[in-house]
Amino acid sequence: MKKTLLCALASALLFAGCSKNEINSPDPKLTQQALAAMKTDSMGRATAALAVQGIAQIDASTVQQTIKGFGGANIVAWTGDLTSTQRNTAFSPTSGIGLSIVRVRVPNSSSEFAAEKATIDACKSFGGSAIASAWSAPASMKTNGSIVGGKIKTASYANYAAHLSAFNTAVGGLAAISPTNEPDYKVNYESMELTAPEVADFVAAQGSNCGAPIMAPEPFQMNQTYINTYLSNATAKSKTSFVCGHIYGKTPYNLGNIGKPVWMTEHYTNSTISGDDWSNAMTAAKEIHDCMNSGWSAYVWWYIRRSYGPISESGNIQKVGYIMAHYARYVRPGYTKISCTSNPSTGVYVTAYKSGTKLVLVIVNQNPSTTYQNFNYSGITVSGFNRYFTTSSANLSSNNFAVSGGSFGINLAASSVTTLVSY
Repeated sequence: MKKTLLCALASALLFAGCSKNEINSPDPKLTQQALAAMKTDSMGRATAALAVQGIAQIDASTVQQTIKGFGGANIVAWTGDLTSTQRNTAFSPTSGIGLSIVRVRVPNSSSEFAAEKATIDACKSFGGSAIASAWSAPASMKTNGSIVGGKIKTASYANYAAHLSAFNTAVGGLAAISPTNEPDYKVNYESMELTAPEVADFVAAQGSNCGAPIMAPEPFQMNQTYINTYLSNATAKSKTSFVCGHIYGKTPYNLGNIGKPVWMTEHYTNSTISGDDWSNAMTAAKEIHDCMNSGWSAYVWWYIRRSYGPISESGNIQKVGYIMAHYARYVRPGYTKISCTSNPSTGVYVTAYKSGTKLVLVIVNQNPSTTYQNFNYSGITVSGFNRYFTTSSANLSSNNFAVSGGSFGINLAASSVTTLVSY
């Protein structure tokens, strides 16, 4: 149950890592909107009740998964390509969102292959990578002769692998390729309907010939039974570099010791709500946290440019995009997630990452009021943090503060996402 303190000044002094000056003065790291909601005494000191609860323990010596990145889909045939300006907005880690993965569709026809290359090249130019999923094999290679439904003909396995490999070559190289998209979900559009053993049979036979590392089996709801059945084919497992799936209607969870990095390769929160809706954006923030806390290495949104996505149809960053930037800009490919108390206080969710001597914390505060949070860190030396925060009225606002002694405490603005990057 949420606890609040009526006398935050006196009580806050009990917590480690907080200077008297930090406690007794309005926190310069809070937004003006948050400060306006706080009562002050005649000295201008903050006396509002701030939620003060547990300590977030960070251990940089305990390394968990290696991060591949955060991204979104660009499906040229269905939505048109991103413009040059929109590519910078999507992929630049300094002036844009900083997405480091672009997911594309493997077209049925080789005549469409080249259309995907420009945006793939743009993502790579900013240090990112491209992954590709095939919604369907060419109709001629399928049991029903259609790009909707059906299965891959066993006799066409080699031809289909060659088709995937040719796409990889045409676009200049992929980080991974999936031979199927949501094979366990029956739809009336471009698709294939394959059981887990059938996906495994193809990968076992031709996984080494698809031109890029295999990510599979990409089920609709990250269904562990489907994934485990697929991985029970030892040959397919040996030819699979990454386990991937989507989380429609599914809360992220740890898949256990499956021996492969896990990538979440498609999801969106609500297609009927604007990407600028703050409540919806906060839902996305918690979802990304949950994926990372589940031990997954990648989070990929659906369309990059969409009314409900990170970039609007007119090319502007929306609230969902700013939320994604809190992860994508500052947790770059190759960073590792480290041990951290994931939910130290009611409504507060934290993940921690490092790269060499750099420590990055991403903090989601779901509480409707300012929340005071304490942190202890070990296994790494930190002098201070650059702080970036987004609220309903602020986008990646920034400031910095010094720390020492292995602990500190900060005020988190109401309903906010904060990223701390050490210096």
